[in-house]
Amino acid sequence: MRRLALAALLATLVPATAGAQALQFRIDEGATTNAFYQDGPVAAHVLATSGTRPRLLVAFPAGNSGVAVWFAQTAAPVQWTLKSVRAQTPSDDKAMHGIVAELELRGGPLTVDKAALGSIRVLRDVQLGQPMPAQVVTEAKVEAQRIGWARRRLDGAPGYRIALEVTQGRLISQAGTITLAPERPDGSVRLRLLAATGEAPLTPLSAGQLLNEKAASDARMRSALQFLSYREKFLAGSWRFDTYFGRDTLMSTRLLMPVLQPEAVEAGLGAVLARLSPRGKVAHEEDIGEFAILRHLASDGARSDAPVYDYGMIDGDYMLAPVMAAWLVEDTRGQARARAFLAARNDLQRSSNGQALLRNLLHVARSSEAFAAAPTFDHLLALKPGRMTGQWRDSEEGLGRGRYPFDVNVVWMPAALRAIGAFVDSGLLDDVASDAQRQTLRAAAARADAWERQARALFEVRLDSANAGAALRDYAQQLGVPVAPALDSLAGDGLTFPALSLDAGGRAVPVLHSDAGFDLLFGRPDPDTLAREVAAVMRPFPAGLVTEVGMVVANPVFADRATWGRLGPQAYHGTVVWAWQQAVMLAGLRRQLARGDLPAPVRTQLEQAQTRLLGLVKAAGQVRTSELWSWRWAQGRYRIEPFGAQGAHEDESNAAQLWSTVFLADPATHE
Repeated sequence: MRRLALAALLATLVPATAGAQALQFRIDEGATTNAFYQDGPVAAHVLATSGTRPRLLVAFPAGNSGVAVWFAQTAAPVQWTLKSVRAQTPSDDKAMHGIVAELELRGGPLTVDKAALGSIRVLRDVQLGQPMPAQVVTEAKVEAQRIGWARRRLDGAPGYRIALEVTQGRLISQAGTITLAPERPDGSVRLRLLAATGEAPLTPLSAGQLLNEKAASDARMRSALQFLSYREKFLAGSWRFDTYFGRDTLMSTRLLMPVLQPEAVEAGLGAVLARLSPRGKVAHEEDIGEFAILRHLASDGARSDAPVYDYGMIDGDYMLAPVMAAWLVEDTRGQARARAFLAARNDLQRSSNGQALLRNLLHVARSSEAFAAAPTFDHLLALKPGRMTGQWRDSEEGLGRGRYPFDVNVVWMPAALRAIGAFVDSGLLDDVASDAQRQTLRAAAARADAWERQARALFEVRLDSANAGAALRDYAQQLGVPVAPALDSLAGDGLTFPALSLDAGGRAVPVLHSDAGFDLLFGRPDPDTLAREVAAVMRPFPAGLVTEVGMVVANPVFADRATWGRLGPQAYHGTVVWAWQQAVMLAGLRRQLARGDLPAPVRTQLEQAQTRLLGLVKAAGQVRTSELWSWRWAQGRYRIEPFGAQGAHEDESNAAQLWSTVFLADPATHE
């Protein structure tokens, strides 16, 4: 493996010419400053984390790659100030693209702990304390006031570089320890961070190619969406998910559809179709670049970068059809382009978009047969064997240890069956489906109403007022939050709500959840069911999901105490707020309010819920572009806590998340 000397590395870095339309913006969250830069082949996200666990990290959408330096924990907090970021290209290797950032450090000295170069997947694991793969360990090279790490990719292709050049202060290297130390009376250190990747760049979608005139004018949200949007695919979020995720692409495309340009809609949908399995399953995530090489080395010893797709999730399989139908069947813009889109294919595909879609529809049809024939819990759609995840709550505890998710069974399967019927009726499948296949699809579409009704009944949870009140008092005391508003919201005849999931024995996991928003946006609940679902969500926490800082996505108040601990405000899918779930609920409320069969009290209930949620979204302010946030109770109110800001949090939030930009399609949230 070729290793560049640090002096050569720094000597060959020359500024790239920044275009007039270069995208640059920043997001500060907790102790981390996030700086985003995108111009032509250069796209980078620079993170400078202050506090007692400082780090510098640069994530590149190209190949889902990145470089990072972590420093030893400090006794007192240190503070980074990020002065500037600009493009920087190595003159000795035009296949590489990168940035240079100027920073100031106060509160040092800092001692280098470790560095990692390569896949973001590896950096994520290192961040969480897991060991670095031996193949990618890179030695530091120190020369005068500079320290750097550089290596080729594991297959010999252009690789990754990072260097720190101290421009004010001292770099001390003694006995294997490398320290950045101040020498000025003000205790500051100034340094230059240089980072580059050799992974193939993506093709950005410009602002004009991405959004139409209906989109809200929120500059930060527009910038975040632009940074995550490329002709090849949409990125799920930065820094931790700088690549394709099927579910994230589908839900974001659906929610943003009214304000996206047609080419952008089809870039998202085409990326999903291109990654379907031979049986029509939706890929959840992709292993690309050097992470693909690591996967191939482990499985067959080959140094291949051929993508490896993860088909372990189940919700995307049933989400695809209704999202595709929303564009190709229901949207007039999509209708005009439907046949051309279905006939097209991209570089990853061996078949047309239409042939790929047909594979998925036939997979859905086959999957619906068992429960339709015998509607018992064990014929529902379950997580795959050996997994605790399978839908958007994809942390180990996200489903409360259930096996049969509410959303997949009560919402997505019926919605997919109805979309199948819409596609068959539209004639859009005539060029790709045989008569026998269309007959199979028609039979599946006829199962939608019965499936929805029978599955919903299996998830129903009923509690009397006495037991509900006792649980509320105990849980509120454990959290240290007020209980009076929650108790006041209880009806005299108790509570009814849908379970988050069913366990392996078919028993309901009695966790309140936000997935009712999917039902409002894609399902057909009758007015009584609709009223119960909205009430379960909109009651004040901990009787429901509503807090002053937003709608939490799970509330285990009526589950056992062990579940309380596993789904708390420190959990990735616990009593925390995900921005896009509020957007789903708002879009669902709008869809339901467009119905003509709602009794006046239900319509009033939905209008009040809409007003309350709009207020919560606006109150969240700039944090709305984040992946999620937590909360704390202090000085008599709920207060936003950036997720990952506390050591007790099990992970950290992305500063720019694809599905957190979906409020661009809802101008009311910006008024």
